[in-house]
Amino acid sequence: MTAGTRDQWRGWRAAAQDALYAPDGFYRRAGAEGPAGHFRTSVHASPLFAGAVALLLCRVDEALGRPEVLDFVDMAAGRGELTGGVLAALPADVAARTRAYAVEIAERPAGLDHRIEWLAGPPEGTTGLLFANEWLDNVPVDVAEVDSAGVARRVLVREDGTERLGEPVDGARARWLERWWPLPGEEGLRAEIGLPRDEAWAAAAATLRRGLAVAVDYGHTAGTRPPFGTLTGFREGRETTPVPDGSCDITAHVALDACALPGGHVLPQREALRALGVTGARPPLTLASTDPAAYVRGLASAGEAAELTAAGGLGDFGWLVQPVGIPDPFRA
Repeated sequence: MTAGTRDQWRGWRAAAQDALYAPDGFYRRAGAEGPAGHFRTSVHASPLFAGAVALLLCRVDEALGRPEVLDFVDMAAGRGELTGGVLAALPADVAARTRAYAVEIAERPAGLDHRIEWLAGPPEGTTGLLFANEWLDNVPVDVAEVDSAGVARRVLVREDGTERLGEPVDGARARWLERWWPLPGEEGLRAEIGLPRDEAWAAAAATLRRGLAVAVDYGHTAGTRPPFGTLTGFREGRETTPVPDGSCDITAHVALDACALPGGHVLPQREALRALGVTGARPPLTLASTDPAAYVRGLASAGEAAELTAAGGLGDFGWLVQPVGIPDPFRA
Protein backbone atom coordinates (compact mmCIF):
# COMPACT_ATOMS: atom_id res chain seq x y z
CA MET A 1 0.00 0.00 0.00
CA THR A 2 1.08 3.63 -0.26
CA ALA A 3 3.51 5.28 2.13
CA GLY A 4 0.90 7.95 2.82
CA THR A 5 -1.45 5.45 4.48
CA ARG A 6 1.11 3.31 6.31
CA ASP A 7 1.01 5.21 9.62
CA GLN A 8 -2.45 6.70 9.20
CA TRP A 9 -5.20 5.82 11.69
CA ARG A 10 -8.42 5.03 9.82
CA GLY A 11 -11.64 3.16 10.41
CA TRP A 12 -11.68 -0.45 9.28
CA ARG A 13 -14.03 0.35 6.40
CA ALA A 14 -11.63 2.79 4.71
CA ALA A 15 -8.56 0.68 5.53
CA ALA A 16 -10.09 -2.55 4.17
CA GLN A 17 -11.42 -0.78 1.09
CA ASP A 18 -7.89 0.19 0.07
CA ALA A 19 -6.38 -3.12 1.19
CA LEU A 20 -8.79 -5.12 -0.93
CA TYR A 21 -9.64 -2.92 -3.89
CA ALA A 22 -6.93 -0.29 -4.44
CA PRO A 23 -4.78 -0.74 -7.58
CA ASP A 24 -2.29 -2.78 -5.54
CA GLY A 25 -4.93 -4.33 -3.27
CA PHE A 26 -5.56 -8.00 -2.57
CA TYR A 27 -8.29 -8.55 -5.14
CA ARG A 28 -6.33 -6.78 -7.86
CA ARG A 29 -3.29 -9.01 -7.43
CA ALA A 30 -4.57 -12.29 -5.97
CA GLY A 31 -2.64 -14.22 -8.60
CA ALA A 32 -3.68 -16.24 -11.61
CA GLU A 33 -5.73 -18.59 -9.45
CA GLY A 34 -7.63 -15.64 -7.99
CA PRO A 35 -9.36 -15.77 -4.61
CA ALA A 36 -9.57 -19.58 -4.87
CA GLY A 37 -5.88 -19.68 -3.98
CA HIS A 38 -6.62 -18.14 -0.59
CA PHE A 39 -9.99 -19.52 0.54
CA ARG A 40 -12.41 -22.27 -0.46
CA THR A 41 -15.98 -21.42 -1.40
CA SER A 42 -18.93 -23.61 -2.34
CA VAL A 43 -18.16 -22.87 -6.00
CA HIS A 44 -14.72 -24.45 -5.65
CA ALA A 45 -15.94 -27.33 -3.47
CA SER A 46 -18.05 -29.02 -6.13
CA PRO A 47 -19.66 -28.52 -9.56
CA LEU A 48 -22.89 -29.54 -7.81
CA PHE A 49 -23.13 -25.95 -6.57
CA ALA A 50 -23.11 -24.48 -10.08
CA GLY A 51 -25.61 -27.15 -11.09
CA ALA A 52 -27.94 -26.11 -8.28
CA VAL A 53 -27.66 -22.44 -9.28
CA ALA A 54 -28.39 -23.44 -12.89
CA LEU A 55 -31.54 -25.24 -11.72
CA LEU A 56 -32.55 -22.16 -9.74
CA LEU A 57 -32.06 -20.05 -12.88
CA CYS A 58 -34.33 -22.46 -14.77
CA ARG A 59 -37.01 -22.07 -12.09
CA VAL A 60 -36.70 -18.29 -12.30
CA ASP A 61 -36.99 -18.63 -16.08
CA GLU A 62 -40.28 -20.51 -15.70
CA ALA A 63 -41.60 -17.94 -13.22
CA LEU A 64 -40.76 -15.20 -15.71
CA GLY A 65 -42.62 -16.98 -18.50
CA ARG A 66 -39.46 -18.00 -20.41
CA PRO A 67 -38.41 -14.55 -21.66
CA GLU A 68 -36.57 -14.11 -24.95
CA VAL A 69 -33.47 -13.04 -23.00
CA LEU A 70 -32.73 -14.49 -19.57
CA ASP A 71 -30.04 -12.70 -17.53
CA PHE A 72 -27.64 -14.32 -15.08
CA VAL A 73 -25.52 -11.90 -13.05
CA ASP A 74 -22.69 -13.36 -10.95
CA MET A 75 -21.56 -10.82 -8.34
CA ALA A 76 -17.94 -11.05 -7.10
CA ALA A 77 -17.27 -13.58 -9.84
CA GLY A 78 -13.64 -14.34 -8.95
CA ARG A 79 -12.26 -15.83 -12.14
CA GLY A 80 -15.70 -16.64 -13.56
CA GLU A 81 -15.87 -20.18 -12.19
CA LEU A 82 -19.53 -20.04 -11.17
CA THR A 83 -20.67 -18.22 -14.31
CA GLY A 84 -18.99 -20.79 -16.55
CA GLY A 85 -20.30 -23.67 -14.46
CA VAL A 86 -23.87 -22.41 -14.64
CA LEU A 87 -23.73 -21.99 -18.42
CA ALA A 88 -22.34 -25.51 -18.76
CA ALA A 89 -25.09 -26.98 -16.58
CA LEU A 90 -28.05 -25.28 -18.29
CA PRO A 91 -30.26 -27.16 -20.74
CA ALA A 92 -29.38 -26.16 -24.30
CA ASP A 93 -32.61 -24.27 -24.91
CA VAL A 94 -32.16 -22.17 -21.74
CA ALA A 95 -28.45 -21.59 -22.35
CA ALA A 96 -29.26 -20.28 -25.83
CA ARG A 97 -31.41 -17.52 -24.28
CA THR A 98 -29.11 -16.75 -21.35
CA ARG A 99 -27.03 -13.58 -21.22
CA ALA A 100 -24.31 -14.08 -18.59
CA TYR A 101 -22.50 -11.32 -16.72
CA ALA A 102 -19.53 -11.80 -14.40
CA VAL A 103 -19.12 -8.80 -12.08
CA GLU A 104 -15.59 -8.40 -10.72
CA ILE A 105 -13.02 -5.62 -10.32
CA ALA A 106 -10.07 -7.75 -11.45
CA GLU A 107 -9.15 -8.05 -15.11
CA ARG A 108 -10.99 -10.54 -17.30
CA PRO A 109 -9.20 -13.91 -17.14
CA ALA A 110 -7.62 -15.23 -20.30
CA GLY A 111 -9.59 -18.00 -21.96
CA LEU A 112 -12.91 -17.19 -20.29
CA ASP A 113 -16.00 -18.39 -22.18
CA HIS A 114 -16.75 -15.79 -24.85
CA ARG A 115 -20.44 -15.85 -23.88
CA ILE A 116 -19.63 -14.22 -20.52
CA GLU A 117 -19.60 -10.43 -20.38
CA TRP A 118 -17.07 -9.12 -17.83
CA LEU A 119 -18.17 -6.01 -15.93
CA ALA A 120 -17.01 -3.92 -12.95
CA GLY A 121 -20.60 -3.44 -11.74
CA PRO A 122 -23.97 -5.13 -12.24
CA PRO A 123 -25.89 -4.11 -15.38
CA GLU A 124 -29.13 -2.21 -14.97
CA GLY A 125 -32.58 -3.46 -15.90
CA THR A 126 -31.90 -7.19 -16.00
CA THR A 127 -34.50 -9.96 -16.01
CA GLY A 128 -33.43 -13.20 -14.40
CA LEU A 129 -31.16 -14.19 -11.50
CA LEU A 130 -28.61 -12.05 -9.68
CA PHE A 131 -26.43 -14.32 -7.55
CA ALA A 132 -23.87 -13.02 -5.04
CA ASN A 133 -21.78 -15.81 -3.56
CA GLU A 134 -19.52 -14.51 -0.78
CA TRP A 135 -19.70 -10.92 -1.98
CA LEU A 136 -21.25 -9.07 0.97
CA ASP A 137 -18.66 -10.35 3.45
CA ASN A 138 -16.06 -8.43 1.42
CA VAL A 139 -18.01 -5.16 1.42
CA PRO A 140 -15.88 -3.32 4.02
CA VAL A 141 -17.50 -2.15 7.24
CA ASP A 142 -16.48 -0.15 10.27
CA VAL A 143 -15.98 -1.89 13.60
CA ALA A 144 -17.31 -0.63 16.94
CA GLU A 145 -15.93 -1.54 20.37
CA VAL A 146 -17.22 -0.66 23.84
CA ASP A 147 -14.77 1.34 25.95
CA SER A 148 -14.27 1.30 29.74
CA ALA A 149 -17.10 3.83 30.18
CA GLY A 150 -19.57 1.67 28.26
CA VAL A 151 -19.48 3.84 25.12
CA ALA A 152 -19.35 2.24 21.65
CA ARG A 153 -16.44 3.79 19.76
CA ARG A 154 -15.20 3.31 16.20
CA VAL A 155 -12.11 1.11 16.01
CA LEU A 156 -9.23 2.75 14.16
CA VAL A 157 -6.44 0.73 12.54
CA ARG A 158 -3.06 1.32 10.94
CA GLU A 159 -1.76 -0.52 7.91
CA ASP A 160 0.21 -2.92 10.15
CA GLY A 161 -3.00 -3.99 11.93
CA THR A 162 -2.43 -2.03 15.15
CA GLU A 163 -5.75 -0.80 16.57
CA ARG A 164 -6.96 1.92 18.91
CA LEU A 165 -10.36 3.35 19.78
CA GLY A 166 -11.53 6.50 18.06
CA GLU A 167 -14.61 8.70 18.32
CA PRO A 168 -17.98 7.50 19.65
CA VAL A 169 -20.20 5.92 17.01
CA ASP A 170 -22.87 8.41 16.00
CA GLY A 171 -25.39 9.27 13.30
CA ALA A 172 -26.60 6.57 10.90
CA ARG A 173 -24.01 4.10 12.17
CA ALA A 174 -25.26 4.49 15.75
CA ARG A 175 -28.84 4.04 14.59
CA TRP A 176 -27.85 0.88 12.72
CA LEU A 177 -26.19 -0.55 15.82
CA GLU A 178 -29.20 0.27 17.98
CA ARG A 179 -31.55 -1.43 15.51
CA TRP A 180 -29.51 -4.43 14.40
CA TRP A 181 -26.62 -5.06 16.79
CA PRO A 182 -27.12 -3.32 20.14
CA LEU A 183 -23.99 -3.48 22.30
CA PRO A 184 -24.36 -3.83 26.08
CA GLY A 185 -22.07 -1.51 28.01
CA GLU A 186 -19.45 -4.18 28.70
CA GLU A 187 -15.89 -3.18 27.83
CA GLY A 188 -14.38 -5.02 24.88
CA LEU A 189 -17.60 -6.10 23.17
CA ARG A 190 -17.42 -5.52 19.42
CA ALA A 191 -19.72 -5.29 16.42
CA GLU A 192 -19.32 -4.81 12.70
CA ILE A 193 -21.52 -1.96 11.49
CA GLY A 194 -23.25 -3.51 8.48
CA LEU A 195 -24.89 -0.40 7.01
CA PRO A 196 -22.67 -0.35 3.85
CA ARG A 197 -23.70 -3.94 3.13
CA ASP A 198 -27.39 -3.12 3.48
CA GLU A 199 -26.89 -0.30 0.99
CA ALA A 200 -24.80 -2.42 -1.39
CA TRP A 201 -27.39 -5.20 -1.42
CA ALA A 202 -30.29 -2.80 -1.96
CA ALA A 203 -28.43 -1.24 -4.89
CA ALA A 204 -27.64 -4.62 -6.46
CA ALA A 205 -31.20 -5.91 -6.07
CA ALA A 206 -32.50 -2.67 -7.60
CA THR A 207 -30.72 -3.49 -10.88
CA LEU A 208 -33.23 -6.32 -11.42
CA ARG A 209 -36.34 -5.39 -13.35
CA ARG A 210 -37.86 -8.81 -12.56
CA GLY A 211 -36.45 -12.01 -11.21
CA LEU A 212 -34.61 -13.16 -8.11
CA ALA A 213 -31.63 -11.81 -6.17
CA VAL A 214 -29.73 -14.20 -3.89
CA ALA A 215 -26.82 -13.42 -1.54
CA VAL A 216 -24.93 -16.37 -0.06
CA ASP A 217 -22.60 -15.78 2.87
CA TYR A 218 -21.53 -16.79 6.32
CA GLY A 219 -23.82 -14.68 8.44
CA HIS A 220 -25.80 -14.23 11.61
CA THR A 221 -29.17 -12.89 12.63
CA ALA A 222 -30.35 -10.84 15.58
CA GLY A 223 -30.52 -13.76 17.99
CA THR A 224 -27.01 -15.01 17.23
CA ARG A 225 -24.78 -11.94 16.99
CA PRO A 226 -21.22 -12.86 18.06
CA PRO A 227 -20.19 -10.79 21.10
CA PHE A 228 -16.71 -9.93 19.79
CA GLY A 229 -17.43 -9.66 16.08
CA THR A 230 -16.07 -11.81 13.27
CA LEU A 231 -13.45 -9.68 11.49
CA THR A 232 -10.67 -11.93 10.20
CA GLY A 233 -8.22 -12.49 7.37
CA PHE A 234 -7.38 -15.31 4.95
CA ARG A 235 -4.08 -15.94 3.24
CA GLU A 236 -3.07 -18.99 1.18
CA GLY A 237 -5.92 -21.09 2.50
CA ARG A 238 -5.42 -20.29 6.18
CA GLU A 239 -7.24 -17.98 8.54
CA THR A 240 -4.97 -15.22 9.77
CA THR A 241 -4.96 -11.92 11.64
CA PRO A 242 -6.61 -9.24 9.49
CA VAL A 243 -3.95 -6.75 8.42
CA PRO A 244 -5.05 -4.03 5.97
CA ASP A 245 -1.86 -3.94 3.89
CA GLY A 246 -3.16 -5.81 0.82
CA SER A 247 -1.47 -9.08 1.77
CA CYS A 248 -4.63 -10.97 2.78
CA ASP A 249 -8.36 -11.15 2.33
CA ILE A 250 -10.27 -9.21 4.99
CA THR A 251 -13.75 -10.46 5.74
CA ALA A 252 -16.50 -10.42 8.36
CA HIS A 253 -19.72 -12.37 8.61
CA VAL A 254 -22.86 -10.64 7.35
CA ALA A 255 -25.90 -9.50 9.32
CA LEU A 256 -28.14 -11.01 6.67
CA ASP A 257 -31.40 -10.09 8.40
CA ALA A 258 -30.39 -6.42 8.28
CA CYS A 259 -29.68 -6.66 4.54
CA ALA A 260 -33.04 -8.23 3.70
CA LEU A 261 -35.46 -5.99 1.85
CA PRO A 262 -39.27 -6.31 2.14
CA GLY A 263 -40.29 -9.75 0.90
CA GLY A 264 -36.83 -11.22 1.42
CA HIS A 265 -35.93 -14.02 3.80
CA VAL A 266 -32.92 -16.03 4.94
CA LEU A 267 -32.57 -19.81 4.94
CA PRO A 268 -29.57 -22.09 5.57
CA GLN A 269 -27.60 -23.29 2.56
CA ARG A 270 -28.38 -26.91 3.40
CA GLU A 271 -32.11 -26.21 3.02
CA ALA A 272 -31.65 -24.18 -0.16
CA LEU A 273 -29.48 -26.81 -1.83
CA ARG A 274 -31.73 -29.68 -0.81
CA ALA A 275 -34.63 -27.82 -2.39
CA LEU A 276 -32.49 -27.72 -5.53
CA GLY A 277 -31.77 -31.44 -5.51
CA VAL A 278 -28.42 -31.54 -3.70
CA THR A 279 -29.23 -34.22 -1.12
CA GLY A 280 -26.03 -36.16 -0.50
CA ALA A 281 -27.83 -39.48 -0.86
CA ARG A 282 -25.46 -42.40 -1.43
CA PRO A 283 -26.00 -44.54 -4.55
CA PRO A 284 -27.61 -47.95 -4.01
CA LEU A 285 -25.08 -50.64 -3.17
CA THR A 286 -26.43 -52.83 -5.96
CA LEU A 287 -25.00 -50.33 -8.44
CA ALA A 288 -21.50 -51.34 -7.35
CA SER A 289 -21.89 -54.70 -9.09
CA THR A 290 -23.97 -53.61 -12.09
CA ASP A 291 -22.11 -50.40 -12.94
CA PRO A 292 -19.00 -49.91 -10.76
CA ALA A 293 -17.94 -46.67 -12.49
CA ALA A 294 -21.36 -45.10 -11.91
CA TYR A 295 -21.23 -46.25 -8.29
CA VAL A 296 -17.86 -44.54 -7.76
CA ARG A 297 -19.16 -41.35 -9.39
CA GLY A 298 -22.24 -41.49 -7.17
CA LEU A 299 -20.12 -41.85 -4.05
CA ALA A 300 -17.98 -38.87 -5.06
CA SER A 301 -21.08 -36.79 -5.73
CA ALA A 302 -22.56 -37.77 -2.37
CA GLY A 303 -19.37 -36.71 -0.63
CA GLU A 304 -19.36 -33.35 -2.37
CA ALA A 305 -23.02 -32.80 -1.54
CA ALA A 306 -22.31 -33.65 2.09
CA GLU A 307 -19.59 -30.97 2.19
CA LEU A 308 -21.88 -28.35 0.65
CA THR A 309 -24.63 -29.05 3.18
CA ALA A 310 -22.57 -29.90 6.29
CA ALA A 311 -23.49 -28.46 9.67
CA GLY A 312 -20.58 -26.47 11.04
CA GLY A 313 -19.31 -25.86 7.50
CA LEU A 314 -20.66 -24.72 4.16
CA GLY A 315 -24.17 -25.85 5.05
CA ASP A 316 -24.29 -23.09 7.67
CA PHE A 317 -24.04 -20.36 5.07
CA GLY A 318 -27.14 -18.24 4.79
CA TRP A 319 -29.05 -17.65 1.57
CA LEU A 320 -30.75 -14.26 1.47
CA VAL A 321 -33.51 -14.72 -1.10
CA GLN A 322 -35.10 -11.59 -2.59
CA PRO A 323 -37.87 -12.04 -5.21
CA VAL A 324 -38.45 -9.09 -7.54
CA GLY A 325 -41.85 -9.29 -9.21
CA ILE A 326 -42.06 -13.11 -9.21
CA PRO A 327 -43.15 -15.74 -6.67
CA ASP A 328 -40.46 -16.92 -4.26
CA PRO A 329 -39.19 -20.25 -5.68
CA PHE A 330 -38.29 -21.45 -2.19
CA ARG A 331 -41.81 -20.84 -0.90
CA ALA A 332 -43.85 -22.08 -3.83
